[in-house]
Amino acid sequence: MQFINDVIEFLPVLLQGVWLTIVVTVGALVLSTLLGIMLALMRVSGKWFLDKTALVVINFLRGIPIIVQLFYIYFVLPEFGISLSAVQAGIIGLGIAYSAYQAENFRAGIQAIDRGQLEAAQSIGMGWALTMRRVILPQAFRIALPPYGNTMIMLLKDSSQASTITVAELAMQGKLLAAATFKNTAVFSTVALLYLVMCVPLIILVGRLEKKMGGKGR
Repeated sequence: MQFINDVIEFLPVLLQGVWLTIVVTVGALVLSTLLGIMLALMRVSGKWFLDKTALVVINFLRGIPIIVQLFYIYFVLPEFGISLSAVQAGIIGLGIAYSAYQAENFRAGIQAIDRGQLEAAQSIGMGWALTMRRVILPQAFRIALPPYGNTMIMLLKDSSQASTITVAELAMQGKLLAAATFKNTAVFSTVALLYLVMCVPLIILVGRLEKKMGGKGR
């Protein structure tokens, strides 16, 4: 069957795009998680200035389309002497953009913890930072796991936006291949299948982690 033959022929090229998609997604996920935790801690710090600063940053990032943030980092920053490769710009742009959503995930998880635990930890001499690290954040992460998993899957799919700044990830490879061969059905069907193959294990992993961590909490 010609369709199957086309898929087999195109697969090696598209798999090169899969590798870059994974690199961009993992890099952006790590960055967004670190920045998200920092912003979330600022929101719950009890310090007015830190809370409002984080809130402004979060609303600013959520109010600007991801594609515009990518354009700014890749095309505008060089005018100020900061030049990044397309992959670096993609990771940083997606990481910063998604940090706003990660911050809200973690903030909700932290605020869901009984405040009595914070007061009990502090009553035995634990400082705010130590209490957060050893008592609050481990529980908050378990609570935030479902939305975190959804954010991770959304980030994987939104990594396709990095193609707008010439990152040759899966979507870009598919677009180039379709333009060269005019076999749109075979190319984009394969692209869709590859995204699905990457997303399904994440969905299963998050589900298992939810059950495992939920079981420990009972």
